[in-house]
Amino acid sequence: MGYEVEVKYRVADHEALADQLVGLGAEPGAPIDQADVYLAHPSRDFSQTHEAFRIRRQGDDNRLTYKGPKHGGPTKTRQEIEIGFNPGEKAFEQMEQLCHALGFRPVAIVRKSRRPFHITIEGVSLEVTLDNAAGLGTFAEVEALAESEDDLPRAQAAVLALGTMLGLTDVEPRSYLRMLLSL
Repeated sequence: MGYEVEVKYRVADHEALADQLVGLGAEPGAPIDQADVYLAHPSRDFSQTHEAFRIRRQGDDNRLTYKGPKHGGPTKTRQEIEIGFNPGEKAFEQMEQLCHALGFRPVAIVRKSRRPFHITIEGVSLEVTLDNAAGLGTFAEVEALAESEDDLPRAQAAVLALGTMLGLTDVEPRSYLRMLLSL
């Protein structure tokens, strides 16, 4: 179990931001295409509890992810449990079938292409993804993972520091799912 600590920003110029990141010493990763199938719980309303449950397809990689309710603080911080399962389209479809058999229902599919960058700030490993979310626009997410609640202040400070260094100011507090559902 860990905690995801992130801030999402709306950005217009991914190329300028990528240049800034490389200038700060960030290591670019390979571009990624993701499809996230968000699921509704059969007996509680995740929109009320501020939780999320999804099946993610990233290339051949498949993951099941639970995101807990948001913690207070200057960043979007929440418990995250992510479990990989067998790769491939067939395994993804089987997981969808399993969730459906357990009463979970699809809410929406969020599709995005990402360009990840990895950098260490204040001793904290960070990932910045330059996202193009289908139908929603272009964004940058600055994220750290904290192993425990004790690590949260350091992770939050590093996320905010990098956002400031990059001159990012247009914070988008909503998840991609919430944005998609509000269209």
